[in-house]
Amino acid sequence: MVDPRTLFDFVEDAPTVPLGLHMLGGLSGFTDAGSTLSQISDNIFANLEHKLVVSFVNDELLDYRSRRPVMFFERDHIAEYEPAQLGIYLVYDEVKQPFLYLHGYEPDFKWEAFVEAVGDLIEIFDVADFTWVHAIPFPLPHTRAVGITVSGNRQDLIDAVSEWKPQTQVPGNVLHLLEFRLSASGLPTVGYVLLVPHYLSDSSFPPAAVAGFEQISSATGLVFPTDALRDEGTIFLGRLKEQLVQNEELARVVSALEQGYLNDKTGPISAPISKPATKLPTADEIASELEGYLASRAKNEGNES
Repeated sequence: MVDPRTLFDFVEDAPTVPLGLHMLGGLSGFTDAGSTLSQISDNIFANLEHKLVVSFVNDELLDYRSRRPVMFFERDHIAEYEPAQLGIYLVYDEVKQPFLYLHGYEPDFKWEAFVEAVGDLIEIFDVADFTWVHAIPFPLPHTRAVGITVSGNRQDLIDAVSEWKPQTQVPGNVLHLLEFRLSASGLPTVGYVLLVPHYLSDSSFPPAAVAGFEQISSATGLVFPTDALRDEGTIFLGRLKEQLVQNEELARVVSALEQGYLNDKTGPISAPISKPATKLPTADEIASELEGYLASRAKNEGNES
């Protein structure tokens, strides 16, 4: 059995971590519809004070051949090597409240040992609760608020906001396993699955990131800067509205989803997992058209200026 404490190192010269903080989790490698997790992490690292305090050992957890590290080649030599990073960061929110952020790649190996290692760190730091977020494509129209499915052991949050409660088998990810173990241990734990319109899952969809931050704030009381994301969302939805006028195929997709939503009257709760039987463009096809349209708009606007 692997000793879980061999999977991580405390970073030298890292600041002292206050006890009893909230811990957030967001790992890449599983689904990230609408680039939701990427937007959340980019927003955190770009706008909030942060410092790495724990680093996990790549050689124990990472499959280098499936996720090759970046090498910077300069003329005749390797100038820099950028290894993947999986770690825990001490972050201060917009009003200087500290919290811990588990961020990086989803481990390829030793899930059980990794989960035990995170559990040990949670004990060491006397973490108050654990909150994590991810996003999946879902047959809902963008004209409605981003849907949410909630799991974990915080029943108050599940009752308050969980809109879709499936009974099914799903492909697991390591944060699901961590949630399962932490819930069993009694630590307050909640996972938010954001339901992103499937035809926008390959695009960067700012409203999903905003919804993620709103749920994290509701669960923890942490405060995040989201004004820029909200502005980007307004611009994105405005351009999408323009495209719906020009793209009849996409307009039919949205109309069909909207009618299903209205007829159902329960939103995502009873929404079908499978796509409608009628032939519709794939998410990749629609995303490609949307990206091309937005790129052409940006080019035209640049020429006009």
